[in-house]
Amino acid sequence: MKENLLQYVWQYGLFAMESLKTTTGEAVEIIDRGKKNTDAGPDFFNAKIKIGKTLWAGNVEIHLTSADWNRHNHHKDKSYNSVILHVVEKANRPVYRQTGEEIPQLEIAIREEIRERHKVLLSSGEWIRCESFWKQLSPECIKLHLHQLLNERFMRKTDAILMHLTQNNNNWEETFYVFLTRNFGMNINSLPFEMLAKSLPLACLGKHKDNLAQIEALLFGQAGLLSGETNDEYFRFLQKEYLFLRQKFSLSPIDSSLWKFAKMRPVNFPTIRIAQFAMLIHRSSKLFSRLMETGDLTKLHHFFRYGTSAYWENHYTFGEISPKRKKVIGEESINILLINTVSPFLFAFSIKKDCPEILERAYSLLEKIAPEQNSIIEKWEQLGVNAENAYDTQALLELKKQYCNEKKCLQCGIGYQLLSSRKSS
Repeated sequence: MKENLLQYVWQYGLFAMESLKTTTGEAVEIIDRGKKNTDAGPDFFNAKIKIGKTLWAGNVEIHLTSADWNRHNHHKDKSYNSVILHVVEKANRPVYRQTGEEIPQLEIAIREEIRERHKVLLSSGEWIRCESFWKQLSPECIKLHLHQLLNERFMRKTDAILMHLTQNNNNWEETFYVFLTRNFGMNINSLPFEMLAKSLPLACLGKHKDNLAQIEALLFGQAGLLSGETNDEYFRFLQKEYLFLRQKFSLSPIDSSLWKFAKMRPVNFPTIRIAQFAMLIHRSSKLFSRLMETGDLTKLHHFFRYGTSAYWENHYTFGEISPKRKKVIGEESINILLINTVSPFLFAFSIKKDCPEILERAYSLLEKIAPEQNSIIEKWEQLGVNAENAYDTQALLELKKQYCNEKKCLQCGIGYQLLSSRKSS
């Protein structure tokens, strides 16, 4: 961990860079510290460093002491022959490439306030390690890093979207269908919803989209929820339809045991979500294309504000009658679909098609949506971070899940601000 801190100090230039000299007394001028390597090999690639009168281009290796070079067997590894500078906190012996050539070494010091703050971060048992430093950050600084975090979140989701797009032969509608179906599961049932979509191509639903009952038969059948016997007339009807459609399309249902009903409000039962999704498929046409063409939040909500077939107005599960109630997708649920599906697809589509206008629409959509309400966002609010919209909450979720939970303080932009600041802690 101490070596990671020394790498961090080198990466961001948090050391005195005037009058630098190698351990043998040659002047050192750092032109480019190089790019951090996250894979095997030297710690920093493509550095440019002037040593004496010679300008070197190559790699930099970081260790706490010179002895670590041999301890890690770099003197036997030809991939380290490209190292032009060995940076250490303490130089205690010469180091050599596999070829036998001596490598220049540079000692750098870690500022005491950086060392102390890092020690506090390592020992912190708070919800986020830097909680005691958080008030030092200005609102402008936080806003800047939230934008960076949102971009990182978009890029992670874009990578997943483009990977599926390749698997689907660049079919955007099919890819969008898989991700949208997954997000209908609202986390707890996201996996079985995704498996359902992958087991039932959109083209199969498209051939029967004018018949809501057949769409329900396909979806509930593929969900594994039409097996067994019951006196429910509609269940038996769907079961009969599904048996025909299953044979027609050579389908295999997923395991019904994957669906979770326990500790859920009945309106969020997977049966209701599937029924709502069936109506969406039945009523919409080229949904992906239409969503990509509008930035109006009201119109986007309208695309998703569907209820269910008449059967589900007085049922939550097959065979059990309940008081009649229209089960329209709620505003909060629609917002979750817009946040987790529509906005990332806008971003991915803009990257793939190099379209800045759509890119801006992805940001703008999140700015128009109310902030999400969950335990993580509530905790940020307790720390004085008040999210104005979904743009902010998505960034804060990224910060907590990808950096704070993973203890990546040294890779975090906010961590950098806290560690590099010369204000007293």
